[in-house]
Amino acid sequence: MADHHHHDHHEPSSDSLADAARATLEASQEQWTPMRAAIFDALAAEETPASAYDIADSVSKARGKRVAPNSVYRILDLFVNNNIAMRVESANAYIANVHPGCHHDCIFLVCTRCRQATHVDDDKVTDKVRAVARGEGFQPDRPVIEILGICAKCAA
Repeated sequence: MADHHHHDHHEPSSDSLADAARATLEASQEQWTPMRAAIFDALAAEETPASAYDIADSVSKARGKRVAPNSVYRILDLFVNNNIAMRVESANAYIANVHPGCHHDCIFLVCTRCRQATHVDDDKVTDKVRAVARGEGFQPDRPVIEILGICAKCAA
């Protein structure tokens, strides 16, 4: 499979991104509730990976009533499990997946200065990681590969 890069997680318009997320969730027999829509919209609006607390604050302000971070975590887990969001483990944060139909093991390049996370797909690398794990008798669910450093913009 060819390598490709997802440099900007805000490529599609927010409406088409939400429509794609809704269709993906509903195809998995899950409901697209107003709360799920609000959480997805808040996540998609973020420029950098957002924590459940960031999203809870944003949705709480927009709705005029408090939204519990625990509720947000549950919905974000649902989003990750359905490939409409991705978790940046090192930041304990999430980004909207602008390619929900694209199923790859992710590699994130995480800038320690601006917090931007660039999503890169390289199946050769992640297939090798899976093979190494299997060689050790381990059954991998999904590799988590994150490279912390300084992005080109911050280095300039």
